[in-house]
Amino acid sequence: METLNQPLVVTDLHKRYGGREVVAGISFALARGECFGLLGPNGAGKTTTLRCCLGLTGPDSGSISLVGEPIPARAREARARIGVVPQFDNLDPDFTAAENLLVFGRYFGIDDAAIRARIPRLLDFAGLSSKANAQIRELSGGMKRRLTLARALINDPDLLVLDEPTTGLDPQARHLIWERLQGLLAEGKTILLTTHFMEEAERLCHRLAIMDEGRIISEGTPQALIAEHIPVSPSPLRPSNLEDVFLKLTGHELRD
Repeated sequence: METLNQPLVVTDLHKRYGGREVVAGISFALARGECFGLLGPNGAGKTTTLRCCLGLTGPDSGSISLVGEPIPARAREARARIGVVPQFDNLDPDFTAAENLLVFGRYFGIDDAAIRARIPRLLDFAGLSSKANAQIRELSGGMKRRLTLARALINDPDLLVLDEPTTGLDPQARHLIWERLQGLLAEGKTILLTTHFMEEAERLCHRLAIMDEGRIISEGTPQALIAEHIPVSPSPLRPSNLEDVFLKLTGHELRD
């Protein structure tokens, strides 16, 4: 069960599709106020793990406590206290930027007056104060991602789940997202992050777990993982990094 300091606890999680065990008995827990990264090559089981944690896919066995609620039994109640940034934007093209926030807030049962009071602050957080009345088609890719992140904060969530939040963005837009996420961590928010960018993981994650073939094969702080697995730099011209660790443990580049 969750303690006050563990918004997400996963214990011996298993999920099988057909004859293949996609998630093979993984366990991990998030501490309140930290960014925890879940890394792995395509097909490692990250997406299935996230779906199980959110109650969107039922596990075959194991237990999940999300903000103190048992999953999937009380997934709906738990998701009311969660913010999710999906891998691909799903903003409503029929609404303006501000209207997207308003409509999304209604899904949580928040009254319109309270939502409208939050919208200016969230748009400012996203750097979109001047785009409140802009149509979604008028926004750049980076603007859409920042709006999606702002939307995930409409219910002041206890936990943010970010599924590859900067995929498809140029370096400048990616760094803007990182700045916003670092600001949220400084405010005490808890983040579960999957990413295909090793620099993103090193910069944001307090701890991370590396998955491969449905199992967690290593877990720790970025610095501890580097020291454990790559104690000597493979090149005298640069220090060891997480990319070296990932390649050694999985045999893949992170984007494979």
